[in-house]
Amino acid sequence: MSKKVSIVMGSQSDFKIMKLSQKILRLLNISFETKIISAHRTPERMFKYAKNAEKNGISVIIAGAGGSAHLPGMISALTTIPVLGVPIESKKLKGLDSLLSIAQMPKGIPVGTLAIGEDGAINAALLAASIIGIDNPTINKRLKSWRLTQTKSVKKNPK
Repeated sequence: MSKKVSIVMGSQSDFKIMKLSQKILRLLNISFETKIISAHRTPERMFKYAKNAEKNGISVIIAGAGGSAHLPGMISALTTIPVLGVPIESKKLKGLDSLLSIAQMPKGIPVGTLAIGEDGAINAALLAASIIGIDNPTINKRLKSWRLTQTKSVKKNPK
């Protein structure tokens, strides 16, 4: 079965950040799906999604959430698939609340927590590629090529 990444977010407003995960996965030619799943407003949808993720061929879950940001942790509590949490910037606390909610998980329920916002969404996709690339030489090669291109883009001298 082909490896697939699932990108989930708590609301439509999170998509402006989470679409950056999609962009990286497309560049690396990694199969993905994107869904809106709210831990608070659609808990039954979240439960069904998390319980069936492995059966549905999901290898890594990237979960973006803002505010109380329970989505990544709740999904992690329901599956053994790696969950990468992307804190979405909030209006009141600039995403610090989201970051702390995702990072401060109780022992036994791990969530790999990334940076707040755009950098986190991009790095979550790259980390998902690294995880899948462990046993997929094609994806590993694509990721190495992407990293080499990034390295080559840095000028040696200012102009």
